[in-house]
Amino acid sequence: MSLKFTLAATLGLVLATPALAQEIHILDTYARAASPMAKTGAAFMLIENIGDADDRLIGASSPVAPMVQIHTHREEGGVMKMVHVEDGLDVPAGETLVLQRGGNHVMFMGLTESFEQGKEIPLTLIFEKSGEITVDVPVDLTRKAEGHGHGN
Repeated sequence: MSLKFTLAATLGLVLATPALAQEIHILDTYARAASPMAKTGAAFMLIENIGDADDRLIGASSPVAPMVQIHTHREEGGVMKMVHVEDGLDVPAGETLVLQRGGNHVMFMGLTESFEQGKEIPLTLIFEKSGEITVDVPVDLTRKAEGHGHGN
């Protein structure tokens, strides 16, 4: 067999073979800000791990804000406060991590663009094992807080 034929056949197999399936799925995303002039915003979603190995959401980035962090709400002295989750959030194998208002979420700080209804915000989520996954998150300022994942 000639080298050209072997290379062409190998390349054909590589191109015909689907990429390894991503084991982390990002579903039901949306973002919002309190007002068009707000300097902060948040994103909410479902992070589904269909794989056999646990993973961890360890960070995030976006061109629309110089600082993007994983946040949660915690009670401190009887007051609920938003805090940065420095160690990230577990995404156990076969489970879904819910990022929702009033709980875990992605926080954008120092917005350089306004979150306008219908706009899409690029967001890169960083996982310990799965690496970076980039999604476009639609801005939905009308969505209700309760029942994430159920059309609200």
